[in-house]
Amino acid sequence: MSSVAVLTQESFNEHRSGLRTEKGAAGAGLNAGEEEEALPTYKDAFPPLPEKAASPEGTQETANAWTSKIRPLKSSVITQVFHVPLEERKYKDLNQFGEGDQAKVCVDIMHKTGAHLELSLAKDQGLSIMVSGKLDAVMKARKEIVSRLQTQASATVAIPKEHHRFVIGKNGEKLQELELKTATKIQIPRPDDTSNQIKISGTKEGLEKAKHEILLISAEQDKRAVERVNIDKVYHPFLTGPFNKLVGEMMQETGARINVPPPSVNKTEIVITGEKEQVALAVTLIKKVYEEKKKSTTTIAVEVKKSQHKYVIGPKGNTLQEILEKTGVSVEIPPSDSSSETVILRGEPDRLGQALTEVYAKANSYTISSVSAPSWLHRFIIGKKGQNLAKITQQMPKVHIEFTEGEDRITLEGPTKDVQMVQGQIEIIVTDLVNRMDFTEISVDPKFHRHLIGKGGVNINRIKELHKVTVRIPPDNEKSTVIRIEGDPQGVQEAKKELLELTTRMENERTKDLIIEQRFHRAIIGQKGENIKEVRDKFPEVIINFPDPAQKSDIVQLRGPRNEVEKCAKFMQKIVAEMVENGFCLSVPIFKQFHRNIIGKGGSNIKKIREETSTKIDLPAENSNSEMIVITGKKANCEVARTRILAIQKELANITEMEVSIPSKLHNSLIGSKGRFVRSIMEECGGVHIHFPTEGSGIDKVTIRGPAEEVEKAKQQLLALAEEKQTKNHTAELRAKPEYHKFLIGKGGGNIRKVRDSTGARIIFPTAEDKDQELIIVVGTEEAVRDAQKELEELIKGLDNVVEDNMIVDPKHHRYFVARRGQVLRDLADEYGGVMVSFPRTGTQSDKVTLKGAKECVEAAKKRMLEIIEDLDAQVIIECVITQKFHRSIMGPKGSRIQQITRDHNVQIKFPEREDPQAAPPAEAPIQENGETDAGEVKEPVDPSAPKKCDVIVISGRKERCEAAVEALKALVPVTIEVEVPFDLHRYIIGQKGSGIRKMMDEFEVNIQVPAPEQQSDKISISGLANHLDRAKEGLLERVKELQADQEDRALRSFKLTITVDPKYHPKIIGRKGAIITTIRTEHDVNIQFPEKSDENQDQITITGYEHKAIAARDAIQALVDELEEMISEDITLDSRVHARIIGARGKGIRKIMDEFKVDLRFPQSGAPDPNLVTVIGRPELVDEAIDHLLNLEEEYISDAVENETKMSYTRPHGGSAAGMDEQRGPSKGFVVREAPWTTGNEKAPDMSSSEDFPSFGAPVATKSSPWGPKRF
Repeated sequence: MSSVAVLTQESFNEHRSGLRTEKGAAGAGLNAGEEEEALPTYKDAFPPLPEKAASPEGTQETANAWTSKIRPLKSSVITQVFHVPLEERKYKDLNQFGEGDQAKVCVDIMHKTGAHLELSLAKDQGLSIMVSGKLDAVMKARKEIVSRLQTQASATVAIPKEHHRFVIGKNGEKLQELELKTATKIQIPRPDDTSNQIKISGTKEGLEKAKHEILLISAEQDKRAVERVNIDKVYHPFLTGPFNKLVGEMMQETGARINVPPPSVNKTEIVITGEKEQVALAVTLIKKVYEEKKKSTTTIAVEVKKSQHKYVIGPKGNTLQEILEKTGVSVEIPPSDSSSETVILRGEPDRLGQALTEVYAKANSYTISSVSAPSWLHRFIIGKKGQNLAKITQQMPKVHIEFTEGEDRITLEGPTKDVQMVQGQIEIIVTDLVNRMDFTEISVDPKFHRHLIGKGGVNINRIKELHKVTVRIPPDNEKSTVIRIEGDPQGVQEAKKELLELTTRMENERTKDLIIEQRFHRAIIGQKGENIKEVRDKFPEVIINFPDPAQKSDIVQLRGPRNEVEKCAKFMQKIVAEMVENGFCLSVPIFKQFHRNIIGKGGSNIKKIREETSTKIDLPAENSNSEMIVITGKKANCEVARTRILAIQKELANITEMEVSIPSKLHNSLIGSKGRFVRSIMEECGGVHIHFPTEGSGIDKVTIRGPAEEVEKAKQQLLALAEEKQTKNHTAELRAKPEYHKFLIGKGGGNIRKVRDSTGARIIFPTAEDKDQELIIVVGTEEAVRDAQKELEELIKGLDNVVEDNMIVDPKHHRYFVARRGQVLRDLADEYGGVMVSFPRTGTQSDKVTLKGAKECVEAAKKRMLEIIEDLDAQVIIECVITQKFHRSIMGPKGSRIQQITRDHNVQIKFPEREDPQAAPPAEAPIQENGETDAGEVKEPVDPSAPKKCDVIVISGRKERCEAAVEALKALVPVTIEVEVPFDLHRYIIGQKGSGIRKMMDEFEVNIQVPAPEQQSDKISISGLANHLDRAKEGLLERVKELQADQEDRALRSFKLTITVDPKYHPKIIGRKGAIITTIRTEHDVNIQFPEKSDENQDQITITGYEHKAIAARDAIQALVDELEEMISEDITLDSRVHARIIGARGKGIRKIMDEFKVDLRFPQSGAPDPNLVTVIGRPELVDEAIDHLLNLEEEYISDAVENETKMSYTRPHGGSAAGMDEQRGPSKGFVVREAPWTTGNEKAPDMSSSEDFPSFGAPVATKSSPWGPKRF
């Protein structure tokens, strides 16, 4: 038995005395024997591990000793190491390890997968990657590493197309598993692709694994076979057997899978799959059964009512299966959509009689009955959530009970006995309900329905619960006035009475609309509705409805008893009045430098003014350029606050205030558009403040405030500007109905232009945004305004003179004027000053039309109507034949092109219905019915040259306009031309993802069709409008020229030459981080390629680019090589103790020396034979200078190194006191145990100084037998 020694803390503490001196033992009074007894046994100190063959007692004891303390743990984190050989590394720049693209990729993989990556370089420059994390994260990371850090190879494997789905697996799971397992990307061709090649990309190792796995899957499928057998549908039941027993037995016997189409699918094909031998055996069995049944069976046809077919079929066809099982006869039922009642029985002759009996028994086992019950009682019979009905159906589950809405009967269907019992139970329920239930109907205006229901149904639910009735109020879309009440007779009458009382009360209610500006709504409602709650509590019978904020409506609706509504309205108007009064706003301009004085220390001044005047005062932000202080509150209080603020400013500076009288009508013109005029005066006069009174106040006084001199200057400028405006500008106002404005302006502004030209005045009509739509303003000199006003007043007077006139319009044209809800008449009214045109009622044969309005408007409208009638009389219909495929193009986006033609030519255009491409062509032969030809109809032969209906566009209007419209339509028909373009340029014309060709099509408004690549055609088709084609062709040929020029340029740029350079110079030519080679590439605009590790010619550098630039780059590289060849290498001895100082932190010192002396320094690696040897490489003169410098540094640094070593020799090493303590303890006996293996037998105690018994890590050890038992590795 082998054991492992374990030293626990308890045993160490218990036996620590073994490490103490003999003195302790003597002091305790123990003799040698007793001391030995006190020592632990070897088994106590080191319990042995359980053995498989150990005795039950021993096993139990040792197992408990270990298993009580140690539990098996399973780590969820795994670690795997992947190795990427140098030749397969994607990033090979050795100077960039730990930085650059490779590091970024690793960080990205860690973020994406959640695994942890650690990279290290092997001696062969291969990349080792240690990945730690959960299993799925490690596998995902592995796949990412292979695809992003290793160069990818690709291969294809061909397997039969039908095996591809097995490689993919269910929902693609097998394919994903393969990709993860092999760390490859597997591309399987689409089902519509005929190729059988599967493409694999990844590492070489992964490719081989993936290939092997795919071929294994294919080989497994090769063993399988598929066979299809056509068997008449009528014999399928005999093959499957009752409840699919026979087909199941066949499958079990043969091991093949047999797929028989279900009865509902009209297919005769039976599919057998499995191993080839199994399939062959199954086919033999199927054909055997088929041949037997074909010879032995016969059929009989019987009539069974259509309504009874479902009983013969049974639930899920179970009855048919039962008959087949019992009699061996197949019963064929006609489809449900067929009107046939013939049922065919197929089987052996001696069994058909028994089957027929079964069919009739099943057909007559069910019956249909009905119970008379008023439809309004149906829901009471059903009960709440179907409780009443559930009791019946639980007892008789085979009976189907059907309630039809609106019918006074209940239909029962099921077994005859069960139906009779259910019918009796329902009749009892109906009789009981009729005796104790009643209903009534009342008529209530639909506008009161929602009020009867109440918010959330609170009113109607209360009535229902109180009177134990059901109330049905019709929904709004029914527009019905009838409310139905059902329930206990007494409850019905009480509910009716209460509903009628509520209705009467609502009829006496009043609804009032209050106009309250929307800006006050939120304040009236208050925070969380607190304010409006107080109003509602005060007037509980009044319902107050505010409009939705999104509607921007000012109407607040009050509804309730008349008196209460009036009181509530007055109360709310009072609230609004207070808000308006307290919402007066005043702006005071105060020079910016005085704002802090107005605020005062700690805000004392502004706070005092606010409290004493009960106003709200807002100052602009410090970083704002505004000087305006805004005061809000009651008007009187705002004026007081304004005076006090101005007084503070006046005290602080020499501020003068002056008032100038300027007529209020000139204020707007002096202010200018957006304050342009007045702002320019304020800026010119040293920032004075000019305050105009509120618009519409009628006050003429304008206030100017600021330094005295600047105020005077601003006053003079204002008065001069006012005088100029007054002499030149005069304004008058006129009023006219908005419907007259169009007539006053005239068609295209003709009327108003005449007035302007004759008088020189400017006439301004109101815009749609203006509140006053009747106000017309005349601006100009006094004389011009007077004349224009006179002319306009005469025009308005004429329009006010309303006359009535009649005209004759043929009734056939009436429809045109009144169609589309009278759109033509509305247009006439809008255009001719609101003239009213009345046509006679439909059905009367009158042709008299009445026009009513201003005389000029009536005359103009009459003239326009005559023009329309003339157009209608002259209207013709022309057919334009254009192939249907061009119709969409002619219409344009959203019909824009056709709408433009309709407007331009004043015609109507109707396109035909689209022809259904799937519709069957008309039959040429006459239709036969009941075996006879319908000779009554003789069809004329179709003219093959006649146009199709779907190609004919109908145009109606005046003849000349229709003809012009036809020409316009034909001009829109797209034309196709072909352009010769070399096939090799097609892909460049198409561009990336079709961007190039899309751009050309958008630019030239044409469709460009490039032939498919397999056609190898040089023709490109351009389709579009004729006037666009030339431009598109030129654009395409221009693009071809550009591409050909690019091709020539590419050919010139692809010149290659090689230069032979010793590989040892390659790193020097590349430079640090590729700096030197990048400079050469950029300077000469060439591509320089160094040989790969696997290339044969390691000394060949390839240069690609323009010929002259490639030669120049070659010369530059050759010059570098010449310089490198001139360099020498010299070894010097530098004390290794100063190497670190010379190299410096992160190589800073050595880089400085190398840059200064233009040399390369190489220090020895750790473990080198001569640690003091340093190599200097460079030009001879520079190498000598660098060596001198290094020797000087050595001399300087060596003295510091010697001094440090001397200091260290005098420094006491750590842990000296511990050594002293060990000496005081005296010699240790070690850890002593009794009954050790080496004391019981011939074996001796292990020698701790022996390297065999206690080998050091990493040292080779010869195996030998040991008392510790066999080694378990």
